[in-house]
Amino acid sequence: MYEYQRNKLYFAQIADGIKELGAQELSELGALDITPEYGGIYFNADKEALYRINYSARLASRILAPLVSFNCRTTDELYKKAKQINWTDFISLKNTFAVFGNVSNSKITNSHYASLCLKDAIVDSFREISGKRPDVDSGNPDIWLNLYIRDDEAVISMDTSGGSLHRRGYRKDSLSAPMQETVAAAIIRYTKWDGSVPLYDPMCGSGTLLSEALLHYCKIPSGIFRDNFGFEFLPDYDNLLWTNVKKEQDRQIRNLPEGLIAGSDISPEAIEISGTNIRNLPHGERIKLEVLDFRNSEGLKNGVIITNPPYGIRMGNRQALDLLYEALGDFLKQKCKGSAAYIYFGEREFIKKIGLKPAWKKPLKTGGLDGRLVKYELF
Repeated sequence: MYEYQRNKLYFAQIADGIKELGAQELSELGALDITPEYGGIYFNADKEALYRINYSARLASRILAPLVSFNCRTTDELYKKAKQINWTDFISLKNTFAVFGNVSNSKITNSHYASLCLKDAIVDSFREISGKRPDVDSGNPDIWLNLYIRDDEAVISMDTSGGSLHRRGYRKDSLSAPMQETVAAAIIRYTKWDGSVPLYDPMCGSGTLLSEALLHYCKIPSGIFRDNFGFEFLPDYDNLLWTNVKKEQDRQIRNLPEGLIAGSDISPEAIEISGTNIRNLPHGERIKLEVLDFRNSEGLKNGVIITNPPYGIRMGNRQALDLLYEALGDFLKQKCKGSAAYIYFGEREFIKKIGLKPAWKKPLKTGGLDGRLVKYELF
């Protein structure tokens, strides 16, 4: 019996800045005994909740099922312990697999080499049984395995998600440095927007914020486009239960009222890309998109404004950026009275250029940037 079967304990990989939100979401989806930890959150779940979390969670990147944990000071110990696992419980010769590893504060210092040792143990155990071995596919394997070594304690887990959950499947194209879907979902959650007022993104770029707003309002499971999940390879997988969980989640999907979500961008290319991405989603055709400089927009009174303005990564001209943020502040003050605005600043020094008093600021890291999400109440 594997560890996750004995104690029903799983680990959700969730970015540090959104752990609190992630814990709330896990709880809503049926997780129990939620414990934040380095790199994510431990939680207990029965099979039904595990399937539901993988299908519907918007903030977690992977859900790991621990198989074994052990003291591990050398790669020899790692190899020997890994070889004792009955890998045929999870992998057949026709499956592909990949190992991703992370090592910190341990005698073993090289994550890549540690991952190779685990891969070799799996391959050698198959060779000894059948003389054949499954193939490794580091790009798009059937089965993802995780190796985590911290303070000389190793945990080998199976990725029940089957690859990162942030890859929703609706984004077919993007501009440079698009916002990650999990970060966009966190922003939507921070707004507490419930669809009672309209939502508008005046610089929508590739449309990720708008797409996540649609998923949120329409209660569309984040994994609706995924063909399969890693939990389907667990030895105790229950196909009937998974089918029922999926049906139950899909039944909650609701229509998007016309005019509730809208976006614009000065770039025709951005509007074309965001339109392509958004139309991949159910009800995406109901989101109004237009090529428009927000400075010429009528604005939005008594609504919610969300946006991720350009910063250094996407635009080089500092003076032009300063002017852009000043204009954004003027736009919010003059044309968005009665609204709440949530602006993501990839570079924090632009916050002072807006010229408005923040209601709050939240640290939010994305793409290696230590950014801030800032709320403005516009009176």
